[in-house]
Amino acid sequence: MATSSSTTHGAPCAACKFLRRKCMPGCVFAPYFPPEEPQRFSNVHKVFGASNVNKLLSELLPGQREDAVNSLAYEAESRIKDPVYGCVGVISVLQRQVHRLQKELDATRAELLRYVCGDLPPDRIPLVVSNARAYFHHSQQQQQHQHQQLQAHSFDSQSLTALWNCSTGSATSGDINQREGPEEGTLRVDPHI
Repeated sequence: MATSSSTTHGAPCAACKFLRRKCMPGCVFAPYFPPEEPQRFSNVHKVFGASNVNKLLSELLPGQREDAVNSLAYEAESRIKDPVYGCVGVISVLQRQVHRLQKELDATRAELLRYVCGDLPPDRIPLVVSNARAYFHHSQQQQQHQHQQLQAHSFDSQSLTALWNCSTGSATSGDINQREGPEEGTLRVDPHI
């Protein structure tokens, strides 16, 4: 998506067409707002303003621009659909889902431990409990480490696309699907996909 659409197709980019100006060969918008996607620029312009986006893109390194535009486009579309919360609403729903699933996982682990210890002689239970605690502790540390890594890195375009698919209910197989859960309209992970 890093080719200038004004030179490739002869048509102005979506930004220049929307702003009714001539698309020059060095147009900063052209690689990221092709003429086939006019609504994408329209949304970004409504929320952030063309001059602010132009200034932002000019200040970024060329390798960072595509991710920035994808983030701006996602936030703009989310903000238009939900003017109050934008993409934060989707993130909040997903965080509540993770919290609920963590509680469910903890309950399942406790039930599994009761099941495993139920058939053991009393003198073996402390060893099983000790091993299970070590395993669960290690598992939780891995989960926390993965969570910290996700927070430390910015979203790439695939993550944003996956997050967008989750919010619109158009996730691909193996992803999170929009399903009715305990709370109406919540997202649930379906492991059987």
